[in-house]
Amino acid sequence: MHEEKVLIDAALCFLVREGKVLLAMKADKIGKDCWNGYGGGIDDGERPIQSAIRELKEESGVIVSAENMEKVAIVDFHNTKSDGKTFICRVHVYLARKWSGEPRETEEMLRPTWFEIKNLPFDCMMPADKVWLPYALGGRKITAKAHYGPFQKTLLKEVVISEKTDLSE
Repeated sequence: MHEEKVLIDAALCFLVREGKVLLAMKADKIGKDCWNGYGGGIDDGERPIQSAIRELKEESGVIVSAENMEKVAIVDFHNTKSDGKTFICRVHVYLARKWSGEPRETEEMLRPTWFEIKNLPFDCMMPADKVWLPYALGGRKITAKAHYGPFQKTLLKEVVISEKTDLSE
């Protein structure tokens, strides 16, 4: 079994257009073999939005500007590792509706595919996504808490969602 990755701060971005969202298959690390948006760890000195823009370019080849990013969620993933130790990963979630370039497959993100927002492949996504992601893709601003078991494969508790009016950085 591969080593469990510990990530504390991350950013995630979903490209959306005409009632569809672009998902790609994660090739490695957290979320491996699951459909997901584009993102990863926030580098030292980087703001979450800067991380989301950088990760989107690295993982899909598209370029998006900060004014075309909408912050829709902050999700705290409480992760229990195989050894019983826990860590919390705070993920800042953005939507982008305008970008330049055509999304392409990369080493990290395979088979970019457009899905109808109303018909997402939740059976092949991270377990908490079916709870919090419809709110975020539906234009509601939220904070959420999800509790995962080892390798983020199972939910240990019900996902808790709170609607917000502002998610300023």
